[in-house]
Amino acid sequence: MYQNCTTGQLQLALQYELTVPADHIVNLINDFVNSLPVEALTAAGGHNSRTGRPAVHPSVLLKAILYGYSRRQFSGRKIELMIKENLPMMWLVQQQIFSYHTINSFITNPKTGELLKRIFIQFTGQLRDLGLISSDALFIDGTKIEANANKYSFVWRRATTKFQQKLEDKLGQFYDELMANDIKPAIEREEAKTMAGAAKMSTALEQKLDSLNAKIDQEPRVIKGGSANKRKRRTVRKLARKLEQDYLPRLKKYHDQMATFGNRNSYSKTDPEATFMRMKEDPMLNGQLKAGYNVQIATNNQYTLAYDIFNNPTDTRTLVPFLRTMAYRPMFKAIVADAGYGSEYNYTVIYDEFEQDALIPYNTMERELKRRYRNDPKYVDNWEYHEQDDYYIDPQGVRFDFKRYSKRQDKYGFVRNFKVYEANAFQLTEAARKAARTEKTQRLRQIYVNGTWNYFRSMAKTALQSEAGYALYRRRKYDVEPVFARLKQNLGYRRTNQRGTRAVKNAIGLALMSLNLTRLADWARQRR
Repeated sequence: MYQNCTTGQLQLALQYELTVPADHIVNLINDFVNSLPVEALTAAGGHNSRTGRPAVHPSVLLKAILYGYSRRQFSGRKIELMIKENLPMMWLVQQQIFSYHTINSFITNPKTGELLKRIFIQFTGQLRDLGLISSDALFIDGTKIEANANKYSFVWRRATTKFQQKLEDKLGQFYDELMANDIKPAIEREEAKTMAGAAKMSTALEQKLDSLNAKIDQEPRVIKGGSANKRKRRTVRKLARKLEQDYLPRLKKYHDQMATFGNRNSYSKTDPEATFMRMKEDPMLNGQLKAGYNVQIATNNQYTLAYDIFNNPTDTRTLVPFLRTMAYRPMFKAIVADAGYGSEYNYTVIYDEFEQDALIPYNTMERELKRRYRNDPKYVDNWEYHEQDDYYIDPQGVRFDFKRYSKRQDKYGFVRNFKVYEANAFQLTEAARKAARTEKTQRLRQIYVNGTWNYFRSMAKTALQSEAGYALYRRRKYDVEPVFARLKQNLGYRRTNQRGTRAVKNAIGLALMSLNLTRLADWARQRR
């Protein structure tokens, strides 16, 4: 015997009130969004038209997206489905219904990025008032998020440079062919050679080639009569087609590619703002590069206080730009990060400009602390140094006297200062005189000593070897890294659904804020 399952019968319509448990996360999301300033929310809407259908309030959209992200729903269509079927979501949006177009437009809106900055600042203030974060350190780390791009849509700077050089060589041959056919373009041969050997694409070069194309196009109209002239007209038309259909489009393509690269070595055709990077998720174990973004976060007590994304795959050049975007950075005493952030430039900015402590090891720090390194005579750190007279003596007894100062500027514009020491031509022993010169060229040996870098290395060692510094640095492993674990493993956010730096940054910010609210809801539930 079965229960009655007949549908379509007349029934009495009853209206039930939507309620959710008191400890449900939607209550926290609702209270947090309602606590935001009204002017910040209305500014993020961007819809002030007096005609047409009224727009959905930004606070309702923000609530729906935060709750959808906390339930591993990152697609606008799936969040729209939750609005129609999920009871807590229906309670949160007060049974309003809006399409996925509205949700996706809100995520990609540039005003949403400004709203997220206000949200993270206010959330940090609330955590500080609740005593959930401390001002001892700010923990920073980065990870790679795969972009919404085809993995075979790569464009490499090296390949573009190579093909560009080949095209320039063909242009030289092209001009030779023009001169051999007695065609008189407006460009002289010497100027053509300069253009063909140019190292960079320029707008002037494209304009001159366009002018040449117009000249060649007019040339057949001037040539008249005779079979020889007829063959010449065909040759001219052939060269004109080659210039118009092959050389000029390729020249423009390479010029656009070099402009898209910027300071990068690659980009994706599907998402030109994504760079090909080496991901930690490597299922084929072949080190395959994938288009992605470098996500940087700053945490304290496993709460994300700030975030940013970069298209630079290395973490060294992202630390200072990331720290400059934080309005509340001065409230923390120390900056804690792993060895991937240790560089002279980062130490200089943190210590001298920000006036904060840096608990950041450098790449060779662990190796320098080993006995094998301390006993190796080839390293200048193990040489005998006389500070009063400013000279070094290596293990072979060769004396290196100060000779001059030197400066080196990297491709990012940072200048490093060196002191150059040269081996003295007059040594105390014959073995030292032989060791003072190189084997091949018999020149006096030289060493370059960076005093600023040695100073910061010493400070990093002292800070990390102290008991308080080491205990603070150990917290990094269970403070910032679990956030990435929850983002990728718990939420499953390993690949973005948006394209472009602005849209991806907004989506990642919403995902990180949903993690913050989830952790805060767990804390409130345990406290209750």
